[in-house]
Amino acid sequence: MALNATLHHFKVQLADADRHLYQALEFKAARHPSESAAWLVARVLAYCLEYAEGIAFSRGLSEPDDPAIAVRDLTGALLSWIEVGLPDAARLHRAAKAAPRVAVYAHRDPTAWLRSLADERIHRAEALELVAFDRGLIDAFAERLERRMVFDLSVSDRHLYLSLGDVNVDGALTSLALTA
Repeated sequence: MALNATLHHFKVQLADADRHLYQALEFKAARHPSESAAWLVARVLAYCLEYAEGIAFSRGLSEPDDPAIAVRDLTGALLSWIEVGLPDAARLHRAAKAAPRVAVYAHRDPTAWLRSLADERIHRAEALELVAFDRGLIDAFAERLERRMVFDLSVSDRHLYLSLGDVNVDGALTSLALTA
């Protein structure tokens, strides 16, 4: 018998001073049984950090060729391909050909991943936006993950401040670069 995904409901007060975006968000994210809590919260944070009109989560494992998160215009054209995790070079190459903008949010140590990409052929590799979440922030959020969550997220100078009820955690976003 196949296991079903768990649906999580999020209400977020987003205050992104870096983008001058202040928005109340309400959305759902499905978590497949094979996905870790850390990966789900990284996906949720990436969604908030990339929030724009036309943003949506993919249909998950049922559509493996889709990005984790996509931003599309009103015609359905893909504007941004957003990955969460450590995608391989072939996936990044395909993403860079499919969308004018590609962003990757790493939720684990990206050191070995960056080394593995160094000599790979990736279309427009120099234009990829690679970012690593602070692991402590991801772990703290994952430990408190519930099916229904209300939280505040503030962003200032690429630093995240997360208020989960009476618990406050913070961590920096680190820009990453591919090395030749």
